[in-house]
Amino acid sequence: MGAQTWGSSMRKFLLLLLVLWATADKAPAKDIMTPAKAGSSFADWEAVGRVNLIGTGFCTGALISERLVLTAAHCMFDKRTGKRVPLKNVEFLAGWRNGRAIATRNARRVVIHRDYEYLSNNRLDRVASDIALIELDLPIRDTLVIPFSQARRPQVGQNVQLVSYTKEQAETPTLQNQCRVLGRDPQVLVLSCGVTFGASGSPIFVMENGHPRIASIVSARAEWRNQEVALGASLGRPLDMLIRRLADNDGVFTRIQTVSSSTEGASPEFAAKFVKP
Repeated sequence: MGAQTWGSSMRKFLLLLLVLWATADKAPAKDIMTPAKAGSSFADWEAVGRVNLIGTGFCTGALISERLVLTAAHCMFDKRTGKRVPLKNVEFLAGWRNGRAIATRNARRVVIHRDYEYLSNNRLDRVASDIALIELDLPIRDTLVIPFSQARRPQVGQNVQLVSYTKEQAETPTLQNQCRVLGRDPQVLVLSCGVTFGASGSPIFVMENGHPRIASIVSARAEWRNQEVALGASLGRPLDMLIRRLADNDGVFTRIQTVSSSTEGASPEFAAKFVKP
């Protein structure tokens, strides 16, 4: 089967079998989740933290610089009202474990992918554009908190790792190190990782030259070919453009800003939209 035909088939399966995060009640398998402790065989995880959305809930995020946190765009909206979460209610807890964080910072600015529409019923781009950056009010400069670099896009069959905070384990991050890339499109990855509430925005890592690098972030939970999967937004050019937009606008944003990104290389079928967690 050719790559284009397989890709078309994959998208049809996803569109048919995709389920809303909010209605999925089956928890991920516990045997693939272990505490993400410092000094583990993979890496120290202090640059992964909990993104608290005061009055709304929490997501997971990861530092990609001293002042920038990568997370999911849908985390920046109140799921009850569909409105944006006020900046004053967004905070990042780096290395959050058992009631303590290595560093706590508030949000100064938030920038999201221009194509992301929280209230849209169009499903495919809901995942493809589910990317946001939080600029912190103060940088995190701590030798224990090392920001992550961006990875090359993983291949189908490649192993990846996921670190997340969840509803079941909100006080300590968990590590899944047995995930695989099951399928991919120019903008979306399909992963064998088990995810649940709170895992939105969780960094998906690959190893490059012995170092963990972020290849994607968790956007949604779905079922595909009778298997529970996670859907991740690809980074690359969209993330680069978010970073440039922040650099070009040094003033404090009065609202959540949006940033355009090219869909060059995406097939026409991939112009549809996905689901939100």
